[in-house]
Amino acid sequence: MAKYNRALFLYHIHAGKTNIEQKLTQTLPILSKHIKELIVLQTETLEETHNACKTYGENIDLLIILGGDGTLHACLNSIVELEKRPIVAILPGGTSNDFSRMLQIPQNLPDAAEAIIHGNVVDIDVGKSDDRYFLNFWGIGLVTDTSENINETEKKNFGALSYIMSAIRTVNNARSFSYEMKSDDDIFKGEAVLIAVLNGKYIGTREIPISTISPKDGKLDVLIIKNSNLASFRELLAMNKNISAYDEMEEITHFQTKRLSLSTSQNKNIDMDGEILTQTPATITVLHNHMKMIESSVGNTKT
Repeated sequence: MAKYNRALFLYHIHAGKTNIEQKLTQTLPILSKHIKELIVLQTETLEETHNACKTYGENIDLLIILGGDGTLHACLNSIVELEKRPIVAILPGGTSNDFSRMLQIPQNLPDAAEAIIHGNVVDIDVGKSDDRYFLNFWGIGLVTDTSENINETEKKNFGALSYIMSAIRTVNNARSFSYEMKSDDDIFKGEAVLIAVLNGKYIGTREIPISTISPKDGKLDVLIIKNSNLASFRELLAMNKNISAYDEMEEITHFQTKRLSLSTSQNKNIDMDGEILTQTPATITVLHNHMKMIESSVGNTKT
């Protein structure tokens, strides 16, 4: 008996490095056995992706996205305001596939397809920044500069390693900026090189070592890094050692909130899930349990 009645399998022709025919061969036979009606649709632009999600979104049980974080971000912003939203499943077909890692989806495509069929449907929080939405992270400063400084040739040849290469270049030239923000409970002012609002804990495949980050708790984790020196990153790496969200640290501020308003001395480009489309100031909120997604039932992130 089929597990799902009607599903849309959506893939972006330009996502990732490997041959799309190979990706389809590795996944479609596994999925089709468990879905009564499986619609397979190729898109070439983000506009096509947006229109496809809008057209099919309320009339399918399951949306399967074969692509990277950019494709996922486009799909999210297309269906998040629908009255009836499908369950969303991710097949990691991009460069970093960060939110699929958060859901513990295997990075091997046949295993990921099996995880979709046998995984758990869970309620996932969605971040909202003014009129746009994000699943994984919202960031300004170093995180945005890193995305903007990625060399496309390196990205094509080295994949996720290109983010690390860009980060090394960016840190060496980081400049601080002035900010003011208001959370549920406090007001923060100062200088920073990076501000990140986190719903997931992977950026550029690298895990942010903060134990409180969860896309299911109705809260967003806010991380402020004041300087781009070694002390900042030592403190960050120490944050997985049972340090609470409100412990005092010299170079890093970390707290949780449901709502945040933020302004900067100069307008800063905002990176949401790897897409840079808006600028500060911004008001950020969390929509608790807003999306249903599939996570692995075995916690396997095989590569």
